[in-house]
Amino acid sequence: MQTTDTPHVASYYAASANPSPTRPALQGETRCDVCVVGAGFTGISAALHLAEQGQQVVVLEAARVGFGASGRNGGQLVNSYSRDMDVIEARYGEQTARALGDMAFEGNWIIRERIARYDIACDLKDGNLFAACNAKQMKALIEHKALWERYGHERLELLEGQAYRQDIGSERYVGALLDHSGGHLHPLNLVLGQAAALESLGGTIHEQTPVDRIEHGEPVRLHTPQGMVVAERVVLAGNAYMKGLLPQMEGKSMPASTQIVTTAPLDAVQAEAILPSDRAVEDCNYLLDYYRLSADRRLIYGGGVSYGGQDPASIEGAIRPKLETTFPQLKGVKVDYAWSGTFLLTLNRLPQFGRINSNVYYAQGYSGHGVTCSHLAGRLIAEVMAGHSERFDAFAGVPQLPFPGGRALSVPLTTLGAWYYRMRDALGV
Repeated sequence: MQTTDTPHVASYYAASANPSPTRPALQGETRCDVCVVGAGFTGISAALHLAEQGQQVVVLEAARVGFGASGRNGGQLVNSYSRDMDVIEARYGEQTARALGDMAFEGNWIIRERIARYDIACDLKDGNLFAACNAKQMKALIEHKALWERYGHERLELLEGQAYRQDIGSERYVGALLDHSGGHLHPLNLVLGQAAALESLGGTIHEQTPVDRIEHGEPVRLHTPQGMVVAERVVLAGNAYMKGLLPQMEGKSMPASTQIVTTAPLDAVQAEAILPSDRAVEDCNYLLDYYRLSADRRLIYGGGVSYGGQDPASIEGAIRPKLETTFPQLKGVKVDYAWSGTFLLTLNRLPQFGRINSNVYYAQGYSGHGVTCSHLAGRLIAEVMAGHSERFDAFAGVPQLPFPGGRALSVPLTTLGAWYYRMRDALGV
């Protein structure tokens, strides 16, 4: 049976990616200490941590390294999770909130350490802003700052009134919160750089190698179209692309997509006018917009969510009105790239960590906050395999409930809920 050669989607990131080898599909049988399924941020982060421990690691990727959300996202380093510690504390108690809160800012520093250690060229820039569209959102940002400071995060600056205009050339907002420790980067180049680091430590990556079937046991056997991996332990890190390999969690998660456009390069005056400090921005709406400048001065602008993973008829048609509302001075700007990316949404908007039997681990469902949290997941998986389970178990112990009616009914229900919150955003209530 021949595998299909699946390339990266036609995004700005793929067009500007650093040179990377084409890794051959798996042929025949191979054995290893750990087999990782999925070569995105979670899988490559886990594999690299494990290789640093001296483990023999094989990564199986159905398409290309960074093919999914890891190579298509907004490229923003945003701390914490899709649900913050106050919600976690209210729902799951102070002990769980403290355990997760102690790790809420760690993924960001893991990324920075990786970039420095392995000299990864991925256009890292410092700083991201949360922009308030109305007075209610501004009040929430004040509370947000106090909450993060209670959990030890001190590098925050409140920009009240028009002070945000030093960073954002838009009249759309009433204020902002600047996280000096956040930032933005080229996400595909980040994961490609870590993949190269893994290979430098003796790890193996097979692209164009989907896993057809997992035979659980000791060891685990992973069957692919042209071969098999026999592994002592396994990491399932395919997130929205698991395709039946993690049936226990399918009713407890739902694929969703977000859309991004990238403009033609702006001149220096245009770039200075819209984002003078070259920081990343996301607004505080439920269905938020997010944007930043690329290294070659393009505006990368994303927004909206399509539940179930379906794309709108025209990605540019969906995003351009948002872009031009934020930056009227860019009306009619040429768009060079438009694409979407699928991520995995959970009912409680917290990531799903867990085990199957004693030797298969999974991490997924970052619900739109995957860039930093996926890197934390990789470290925690390596920790639990080394016998230190406390931090992994703090996540694994969070109850994961199924979507009402399963995935089939969850899409219309979630869409209805999104409509409700879109109306709230529009009315500022």
